[in-house]
Amino acid sequence: MFIPKLYRSEDFDVMRDIIKENSFALLISSADKIRATHSMMLLNEDDPENAYIETHISRANPQAKILKDGDEVLCDFLGAHTYISSSWYDHINVSTWNYEAVQIYGKVELMNHDELYAHLDKLTSKYENFQQCPMMVKDMGKEFVEKEMKGAFGIKIIPTEIFIKQKLSQNRKEPDFNNIITQLEQSDDNGKKIAEKMKLIKK
Repeated sequence: MFIPKLYRSEDFDVMRDIIKENSFALLISSADKIRATHSMMLLNEDDPENAYIETHISRANPQAKILKDGDEVLCDFLGAHTYISSSWYDHINVSTWNYEAVQIYGKVELMNHDELYAHLDKLTSKYENFQQCPMMVKDMGKEFVEKEMKGAFGIKIIPTEIFIKQKLSQNRKEPDFNNIITQLEQSDDNGKKIAEKMKLIKK
């Protein structure tokens, strides 16, 4: 991911938020040819000094058939994003796109049985907690869960490089910057999210 210095972030809280809010991300590998799978990802910070990404894909997926311990993969997270019209500037210029993104390169470690079970438990809890009648892994019965697990391929991605990008009109002078926020506040949900992000970097 190309990141001009103006848009580069070293704020790992920003990274955490982007991953948490946009955890359906791309798992990209190139062991035999370039492959990419959308999958649910979690940031595991049980040991904050050794945080890693965990995910799973179908065992029937060709990507699962070639991934092995030590392979390099890329996890690609796209955060909030929206169109920026050049009509919002006080001068002629080109339109663009504002967005946040995280890319994490890392080495694969295949999950063992217990790690995969714990991963599925955490992932299910994250999304079921908000349901009216949540169905947790513990409610499904261990025998049923372990039967379903046979079709899942669990991996951990140990980070080797982390890139955080916030392209939020930092290159615009204050009147244009403020007008972009005003326009976005009147747009869709993504626009409103970007407006809030812009306010944060302005402080």
